[in-house]
Amino acid sequence: MQGNFPFNEFLKNSNSNTNTHNELGHSKVNNIEDLANKNIIEDPFNIKQSLNSNPSQDYSSLSDDFFSAEELEMMNCEIHNSLKSLINPQKYASFFQGEFFRLVNIDGERATFSTTTNFIKSFIEKNLEQISQSIVNTLGKSYQIVIITNNNNNLANSSQTSLSQSLNSSGPIEPAQNRPKSANEISFSLDLEPVQEDLLSKVESKYIDHVSDDYNNIVIDKSKTFKNFVIGPSNNMAYAASLAIAKSPGKAGKYPSLYIHSNSGLGKTHLLHAMANGIQNQYPHFVICLITARDFMKEMIESIRNKQLPEFRQKYSEKVDVLMIDDVHELKGKEGTQREFFHIFNELYQKGKQLIFTSDKTPQEINGLEERIKTRLQWGLVVDIQKPDIETRVAIINAKADDLDLFLSEDIVNLIACNVKNSIRELEGALIKLSAYSDIMKVDIELEMVKEVLALRDFEDEKKITIEGIAKQTSQYFKIPVADLKSKSRTKDIANARFVAMYLCRKLANATHEEIGRFFGGRDHSSVVHAEQKISERLSQDPLLSKTIMTIENQL
Repeated sequence: MQGNFPFNEFLKNSNSNTNTHNELGHSKVNNIEDLANKNIIEDPFNIKQSLNSNPSQDYSSLSDDFFSAEELEMMNCEIHNSLKSLINPQKYASFFQGEFFRLVNIDGERATFSTTTNFIKSFIEKNLEQISQSIVNTLGKSYQIVIITNNNNNLANSSQTSLSQSLNSSGPIEPAQNRPKSANEISFSLDLEPVQEDLLSKVESKYIDHVSDDYNNIVIDKSKTFKNFVIGPSNNMAYAASLAIAKSPGKAGKYPSLYIHSNSGLGKTHLLHAMANGIQNQYPHFVICLITARDFMKEMIESIRNKQLPEFRQKYSEKVDVLMIDDVHELKGKEGTQREFFHIFNELYQKGKQLIFTSDKTPQEINGLEERIKTRLQWGLVVDIQKPDIETRVAIINAKADDLDLFLSEDIVNLIACNVKNSIRELEGALIKLSAYSDIMKVDIELEMVKEVLALRDFEDEKKITIEGIAKQTSQYFKIPVADLKSKSRTKDIANARFVAMYLCRKLANATHEEIGRFFGGRDHSSVVHAEQKISERLSQDPLLSKTIMTIENQL
């Protein structure tokens, strides 16, 4: 329905004065009827039928009080449909969905919305640009926005000056504290204690702001470095490659092109910024371009619109020393952008410049990407980042807790590490939420409080990992029978698999050296100690071994 809905035919002409509007009222209605008869516009509210049934009615005041509750609800739904595509889904669900944000009136040049609490209102005010775009997308023109809270209707009616912005004005919204206040506003703005709902909403907003990944133009984040990147079996190969590039970018290094892929929130962006910071420190004269694929596309479209495509090409192919594109999969289906990207890639690669890309998929898995681009993305090193193992998650929690000046007991750290497994961003977000809850609610962080705030369950409920289970999973991975792992055989393949199994038994099952030795053929505890030390030493030097252990661990 969006785009076909004839709202402009129902809305008051802002350029007409009252007398002109009254004089032209009947002709305006006739135009609507003519359009409906010709099937040029839809007639969802049966206007033609209404006109025929009462041809003598005066429609000169159509626009001010024309919309019924049903019509407003229909417009509200369309505005929300547009808003969903412009705002991060988590933010939309937490602050805009349902009664949080609702169109209640269109009066002349104003569109009035209601919300539930002052806190929700304050958050909505930060997203007026997206609301503005949604109104234009739906109604075809810009309106002045008025937002009221519906927890005090009498106050709302008298305090519409609390927020109004002309959407076709380029000036910023005047801060509430600088605007003149009415008597009603002054009498109501007492230092009242915030209600529990507002406090909890504030805690939730801090978590959502962290886990959301809806940034546009990227500024290199000085806080993201190699020093504060927690290394584990799941990411050590990506880390090692990134560190090598930071030390020797481009033709001077081993990896002129690097492609990192993983699910969202596992550290790709951190490594991008760490590389950018490292290169800036060692090669301050290098021109680094860190950009999302979406912004790359927008910039190209803008250059075409302004007839500056040669300048766009020159910027990337001649001026950039390090090109870093985040979420390169966003180029899928964009043939024009892919064409420009292809030529820029070739130019930079031939000149020995550094190329770095991240994505949530391997190049071959990106549908809608030209085959020649998939091939080029695989010219260099392609590495992945897997979900962090339990030890890495514990290390991340401890490191982030130090940054937040947050004291967490070992029980709490283990509880969070065992429950939040899929994303480092979610892991950090959980700690931010705890910190905010502690500060805002003025309570200490205790185990039961953590369970309630983060909705976690006791980690003892996790599936118990046993020596036998580890032996079976290791056997399946290496395709070596469990009986051979227990045997006296010392062949290289069997011994390697046995060492891995023993290492994992110590790490995951927390079994003693004696227990492990007895299971694997009645070996002495010194054999288990040797296996554990051997694998630990190799892990720091052998990325493939790290990936093997991580794969077995994730399958347990």
